[in-house]
Amino acid sequence: MWVYLLKRLASMIPLLIGITLISFVVIHLAPGSPVDLQTEMNPKASPEARARLEKLYGLDQPLHVQYFLWLSRMLRLDFGRSFSPDGRPVADKILERLPITILINVLSLALILAVAVPIGIVSAVRPNSLFDKSTTVFVFIGFATPTFWLALLCMLFFGVHLGWLPISGISSYNADQMSDPAWLWDRTKHLILPVLISAFGGLAGFSRYMRFNMLEVIGQDYITTARAKGLSEMRVILKHALRNALMPVITVLGLSVPGLIGGSVIFESIFAIPGMGQLFYQSVMARDYPVIMGSLVIGAVLTLVGNLLADVSYAVVDPRIRTGK
Repeated sequence: MWVYLLKRLASMIPLLIGITLISFVVIHLAPGSPVDLQTEMNPKASPEARARLEKLYGLDQPLHVQYFLWLSRMLRLDFGRSFSPDGRPVADKILERLPITILINVLSLALILAVAVPIGIVSAVRPNSLFDKSTTVFVFIGFATPTFWLALLCMLFFGVHLGWLPISGISSYNADQMSDPAWLWDRTKHLILPVLISAFGGLAGFSRYMRFNMLEVIGQDYITTARAKGLSEMRVILKHALRNALMPVITVLGLSVPGLIGGSVIFESIFAIPGMGQLFYQSVMARDYPVIMGSLVIGAVLTLVGNLLADVSYAVVDPRIRTGK
């Protein structure tokens, strides 16, 4: 198992370097630069001032030199300083926003698993029933609904019309003066809509995938044998079928991490949540290259770690994966 784990960790290094290289080139070749944004609207900006800014940001070097300088700093865990007026270290800006993004994504994954797995099991056990047909409609709605449109609709209905839930931020303006239970309830209310919106699309896909796997498993001979022995249907499903049906879901769960992290950019911007997604969006608009690259590296590492955990879980369940047989 340790050999398998070391091989997977070693394979992540070139993959991470490739991601950073492609991202670095794409970002720097995109139209507009920090110098353009700071000088185009300033009629007093001279070519000498532009040259000084380019030298200050290190943009006067060839692109490959800029990349290797950035890579050497990143290997020392130095992401540089932001191009924004505050000039703060990129690591500090990311670390103060990372926890809320991780919290929302973990809650979304937990919600997806808690709801999609039972829906998939019941739909497979009772195919073509009213419940199965209803969840099929739900799946199509989930796939077809744009996240930003659903978020705006929920904000209008639950936040503006009913007034039940806050529509922006992660806490009220007087949260510091609340008792601990009141503070916890206030934070929970602020997170309900972002977590639901983040999990909605995943619920549809996972429930359908779980249904497909469960249908395939309960059609196997050993399930028929278990039923022939007189075991109850509940025992056959939960003890003999569920474990094998969950194995492919583990892999898909790891692959869903990039989608959830990428979706953070949308719902964090819409709900004004001070997380990594909002920081990334603001950095892209400001062409803040160090913060963009720092956010991409953290997102890539989280994605690779999610995939690694999925592979390790799969190898634990099925020993043939780690032995290569």
